[in-house]
Amino acid sequence: MEILHFIEFAIFGTIVGIVSGFFGIGGGTIVVPSMLFLGYDIKAAVGISIMQMLFSSIFGSYVNYKTGKLKMGEGVLVGVGGLCGAGLSGFIVSNVAGIWLKIGLLLILFICIAKMFFSTKQAQKHISSKLLLFILGAFIGAFGTSMGIGGGVLLVPILVGFLGYDIKKAVSMSLFFVIFSSFGGFLSLASHGLVEYKSGAMLGICSLVGVYFGVKFCHKVGEKLQKRLLLGMYVLMFLITLEKTIVG
Repeated sequence: MEILHFIEFAIFGTIVGIVSGFFGIGGGTIVVPSMLFLGYDIKAAVGISIMQMLFSSIFGSYVNYKTGKLKMGEGVLVGVGGLCGAGLSGFIVSNVAGIWLKIGLLLILFICIAKMFFSTKQAQKHISSKLLLFILGAFIGAFGTSMGIGGGVLLVPILVGFLGYDIKKAVSMSLFFVIFSSFGGFLSLASHGLVEYKSGAMLGICSLVGVYFGVKFCHKVGEKLQKRLLLGMYVLMFLITLEKTIVG
């Protein structure tokens, strides 16, 4: 049974890694709904997801940096804010009922679907306020990490839809942000006893190969195709989460 369990996690981890590297979301958006589908409690799913994201975001950002796609700059400011905001995730997850976490995840996914679907090409805007960047990161870190998605799923639509970022730059910056938010979330959740270390580590390690190929694939496909695939992934995760919220 342990061997079968490892094989399942190896296959799932590889898929999660590909999605993580390709979309710059750390993998939480697919891990949490999938864990719910497999019968895990929402809070256990969040703990597994956050630990997995530590592995995928660090390795994925390293690959992006080595290929010249990751520019630190604004990403560090947003990331530090995400680290601080994610520090509240343990408190939020411990004190908020599971049903409200599911509803919150549904709302985030719906907003992302709507914004990505209706967003149009626009000139990139430059955020000069360091405080604004920090607050943006803190907000995304607190609420995104509490739902097990690390915040990358929120950051990409904001960068692309509201700030006019090139989707490839947004994906690289988002995955880098997830390093900060997932680390802060991991420390906070662990302090509240909400991390399943064995499952999280197994999934994280198994995702590394997938992350490498996901990042490489991200750099090769066209922007329109990548945006359509991202939208399709959001819709699928929304439907899975909706089904688990309604059925329980």
